[in-house]
Amino acid sequence: MLASSDTTPASPVPPEGISAAGLRELLAAQQRAFLAEGPPSAEVRRNRIDRLTAALLEHADELTAALAADFGNRPEVNSLSSDVLGSMGDVALVRAELEAWMADTEIPAAADNGLPTFVQSRPKGVVGIVGPWNFPVSLVFQPAVEAFAAGNRVMIKFSEVPSRTAEVFARAVAGRFSPDEAVVVRGGTETSVAFSELPFDHLFFTGSPSVGRHVAAAAGRNLTPVTLELGGKNPVVVGHDADVRVAAERVSAARMMNGGQLCLCPDYVLVPTEKVEEFVGAYRTAMSGYFPAFRENPDVVTLVDDRNFARVDGLVEDARSKGAEIITLVPDDELASLPDAASRRMPPTLVLGVTDEMTIAHEEVFGPVIAVLPYDTVHDAVEYVTARPHPLAAYWYGEDTADFREFVHRTTSGGLTRNDMALHYGIEGAPFGGVGQSGSGAYHGKVGFDTFSHQRTITQSLLPVGVAPSAMPPYTDERLAQLRGAVARNLADVRKRLGESD
Repeated sequence: MLASSDTTPASPVPPEGISAAGLRELLAAQQRAFLAEGPPSAEVRRNRIDRLTAALLEHADELTAALAADFGNRPEVNSLSSDVLGSMGDVALVRAELEAWMADTEIPAAADNGLPTFVQSRPKGVVGIVGPWNFPVSLVFQPAVEAFAAGNRVMIKFSEVPSRTAEVFARAVAGRFSPDEAVVVRGGTETSVAFSELPFDHLFFTGSPSVGRHVAAAAGRNLTPVTLELGGKNPVVVGHDADVRVAAERVSAARMMNGGQLCLCPDYVLVPTEKVEEFVGAYRTAMSGYFPAFRENPDVVTLVDDRNFARVDGLVEDARSKGAEIITLVPDDELASLPDAASRRMPPTLVLGVTDEMTIAHEEVFGPVIAVLPYDTVHDAVEYVTARPHPLAAYWYGEDTADFREFVHRTTSGGLTRNDMALHYGIEGAPFGGVGQSGSGAYHGKVGFDTFSHQRTITQSLLPVGVAPSAMPPYTDERLAQLRGAVARNLADVRKRLGESD
């Protein structure tokens, strides 16, 4: 049950395009409130999580309607399952484990040496969260839950692309929180830049690698720690032993999630050369089952705006102009009318014969288009993947064979799932994050709590002599001999481990 203080009248929603000065005032108010309160109790933290969850759930209908309007067409089922309900498992985990995560951790060995020591998880202060447009609600809600769990206050910069959704979410949060506790700000590039330049105690960004670079640079000027959840060209390898029909069915579904506008979508698929034709046929069959019609199908998620539509369409046309084979997977009577810029309906598309001269070989697609590339041996597949920046996710279809283990051993990615789509993302308590160009840092569950916490070591001395006085002159020959002896013993030990003789 919510505390009586949580029924206070709704706070004013900051104006869209709030000025840099206005942002600084919001941050200063949160900083003052944080310092006045000190680290909040578990009860207060849970209450904030519950209020944020209530704000989300009680506005579910408005949010799904706004998301449909912002995208042009986005089925309510998609929005409810992802943006509204997608983080409820994390909420339950955080609430259940909160006291355990908050508890001090003792270092037994230090106490045995007369130096009782414990590590304290303290809130950092004010966390800034910058969200993306593809899952605009869930990808600010979940980090906010974990920031609250760690005891922080939160400022959220909502993406300006889904503007209707931004207005609903900002109003929902303002109905449950005072702005010195949690606040949602809206606005375009100017607002985003000013937000990133604020001296937060931690900045969490989800978005593209290109924008992430600017965010990291802005935060670096304040020495603000940053978590970057980015993207990348996620590879799929269909193993020589894989069931091609199953792989095609699951890869095609994964590529179409949210209209392909998902950082965990497969971006290209490596298929054994002799099975490419079989894979293409199975992919076509699976797609016709999901979308027997596409042009007027209400279950299609359209591309979010004209800019993204033009970009994805441009990737396909660039590949076509440079010799790629383009296979559009819609009924024959719809081929002439798709893709359609007016409705932003981009049809499911396979691209074969991709070469490095084509932009699609290097740029993340973020749409319902996937490249199919042949390979002969696992070493060929590994070489192709490792020649590119580390992706956010990698996928393998087939058994747990030597080839699969070679792929796992030789490649680096944010996470990896075998025989399905993004399972590693949804495992409660498992960390989620990128590596290199696909991001830095991680969150979800305990890892998210730790991301937004400062681990402070606290030691007490029960020793009869202080450390500093014991290091002061005069330095005796006996002390020098002890130190030289320690050097010699350590050197002898390491030479022995190296198999070297004295």
